[in-house]
Amino acid sequence: MFQQVIKNFNIHFNPLNEQNTISGGDLVTGHISFELTKETKITSITMAVRGKAHVHWSRGGGGKRSRRRHYSAKLEFFNLQGYIMQDGNVSGGTTKLQPGTHMFPFSCQLPQGDFPSTFHGPHGHIAYTLTVGINRPWHLCKDFVAQLNFVNRFDTNQPLLGAPLSGSNSKTVCCLCCVSGPVTMTVSTEKKAFTPGETLKLICDFSNASTRTITPKIKLQQRQVYYTISRNSRTMVFKKLEFITGHPINPHTSFVRNEILLTIPTSASPSISNCSILEVEYFIEVRLCASFSSDLTVLIPIIICNTFISPQPPAYM
Repeated sequence: MFQQVIKNFNIHFNPLNEQNTISGGDLVTGHISFELTKETKITSITMAVRGKAHVHWSRGGGGKRSRRRHYSAKLEFFNLQGYIMQDGNVSGGTTKLQPGTHMFPFSCQLPQGDFPSTFHGPHGHIAYTLTVGINRPWHLCKDFVAQLNFVNRFDTNQPLLGAPLSGSNSKTVCCLCCVSGPVTMTVSTEKKAFTPGETLKLICDFSNASTRTITPKIKLQQRQVYYTISRNSRTMVFKKLEFITGHPINPHTSFVRNEILLTIPTSASPSISNCSILEVEYFIEVRLCASFSSDLTVLIPIIICNTFISPQPPAYM
């Protein structure tokens, strides 16, 4: 059998950086290695580097007369074909490889372009792969697939990425016919863009003129949005990445400032806004909770990228 002839197949990439990521325009190099248990005729060893996105979800089907509807979409960013080994004598010729370990280098120049980063979610994925095919006479081609960790090369020259963000909200706490003083909050961050593993500082200013104790709760959330090609249908998934409960704020407190540290998980994938069928967004939700009352909420949208962004210096006064 084919599996008994070829053993210990491996695809090795030469890393371009410490994160072992690639981006548009990079030259991907490496080698393949495998063992042969006997003399084997090889027609060719091919390679294909592909970038594609696929989404799928369904709705309905809850009742006897309700049919379940399925939604899906596909995109292909590029599909590069080439040879790692090909017999150079005659078309359709073969090369005899002896038993033992064999190693062949490969290289592939990725196209320039604004391609989205690798992502895997419950309703779809963006994937970049290298497929190596070994072709033998009178045998089906055997494919070996390796995943590439592709990261969009972010434009770090956008001024808004390093600019501070701020949001405010207020409400009056009521209980039946009794009205107490307002509750207000302002939430600020020093910049908009962060990297996985980076710790951001939230500056939260609270005022509680009500008669109740309020408690701040902070969440870092990821929102995934999946679309059909026409974008007429979509589905969303929310994922909570971090959660912190702040110190309670007593009634009739005019001003309290809390500086809250929130660390971006190292596993967080980059934000995706350049794919028409799949988007990944992040936001910080600060919620003030009081018993027997609706919550007061401020949302701060942030961007996660793989390049550190320095905060802008304060404006000269």
